[in-house]
Amino acid sequence: MEKTFTNDKLSVLLKTARSCDVCKKYLPLGPRPIVQAKATSRILIIGQAPGTIVHKTGIPWDDASGKRLRAWMGIDDETFYDERRIAIMPMGFCYPGKGPSGDLPPRPECAPLWHAKLMAAMPNIQLTLLIGQYAHAYYLGEQRKPTLTETVKNFKSYGLNFFPLVHPSPRNQIWLKKNPWFEKSVVPHLQVRVAKILAP
Repeated sequence: MEKTFTNDKLSVLLKTARSCDVCKKYLPLGPRPIVQAKATSRILIIGQAPGTIVHKTGIPWDDASGKRLRAWMGIDDETFYDERRIAIMPMGFCYPGKGPSGDLPPRPECAPLWHAKLMAAMPNIQLTLLIGQYAHAYYLGEQRKPTLTETVKNFKSYGLNFFPLVHPSPRNQIWLKKNPWFEKSVVPHLQVRVAKILAP
């Protein structure tokens, strides 16, 4: 049975979050917070921060990383973007800019400012995907293993609420080749969990 929280209240909160410009002076392309949610959402995806493509389109995970993430989850685009079932709330809501070896880390202001408020408005979340080292650090804290690889490999130790994943970026293709166990054992387990939660 779904727990209640009116979408009207969540809509007000989302409108406020999407107009946030707290760290605008640090954003090379300006603020464009990317987040999707409904009070009925069952799965929450917490990634890093939007890239330039997502900043341009305003559509979360609208890139090669998103395509791979949907494949890992075993769902199509329509399901992924159905906010009634899937919420998307990155560690940093806006594109943070380019660094010497890829995009800069998510801005540190977003998660403390918005995450708890938004999660309180989504009482039906049954599974939270923690994608990448920043989400792992924020939500798993000292429960993390010494490396990202070990954290992902030991996903079962984090219970039914959190599911740590490596980032699906093409930049991690080498990691995927070095760790074939991920797509052989972790991905199938993820797909079973997702299918069960999203079942009518």
